[in-house]
Amino acid sequence: MLHRRIQNPQKWRSRMANNNLKQILADGAWRQNTGLVVLLGLCPLLAVTNTVINGLALGLATMLTLMVSNLSVSVMRGLLKPEIRIPAFVLIIASVVTVIELLMHAFFYDLFRVLGIFIPLIVTNCAIIGRAEAFASRNSPLPSLMDGFATGLGFCITLVLLGALRELTGRGTLFAGADMLLGDWGQYLTLTIIPEHPGFLLAMLPPGAFLGLALLIAARNAWEARKANAPPKAVTTLVPDTHEA
Repeated sequence: MLHRRIQNPQKWRSRMANNNLKQILADGAWRQNTGLVVLLGLCPLLAVTNTVINGLALGLATMLTLMVSNLSVSVMRGLLKPEIRIPAFVLIIASVVTVIELLMHAFFYDLFRVLGIFIPLIVTNCAIIGRAEAFASRNSPLPSLMDGFATGLGFCITLVLLGALRELTGRGTLFAGADMLLGDWGQYLTLTIIPEHPGFLLAMLPPGAFLGLALLIAARNAWEARKANAPPKAVTTLVPDTHEA
């Protein structure tokens, strides 16, 4: 192991803070991915991911909920007594989801009708209240905001990948219904990957979602196993220098 002495402790602390944020991002998006590793929030993940657009819309709504709720819980963590923290977390999350639901009803009505009950059910997503309890209530606002973004990003990526797999297998297309999210010009984004696709009903039903999720989990595990078997790289450790040069 190589050691390199640095002359500016303040710069070192700033770099360590940035590394901490990178660690939070990597954990939420990949190492502790909600859908592929922790396996929380599977009900909406399996129910609405029959297209890329449905998965993307629900993923973005969940990400926004995580970011706002984490930030709110972190800011108010000193005001909440331990006895009422869980009801307070639920109230905060429900308020955020209600605002998102009303905005979707006003500006994305067709998509709102497709997603239906799964928008208000974001309130019951274990991943959201879990991050509020395990992280946001114990950390400052910036790391909590980053944790919400990273967790939501990982969940959104899983939704999009599963939606792409199911849509491609079941319909032979990608980005069908993009106009519901992006407006009229979104209809030009629809890609027909397999012309005259006969359709594969199993991929569009919940059993197909379970099979697709299993394939994604297996692919991630295979990637991690390959990385674990790779030869280790040299590590450079930064040691703060508290003495004057």
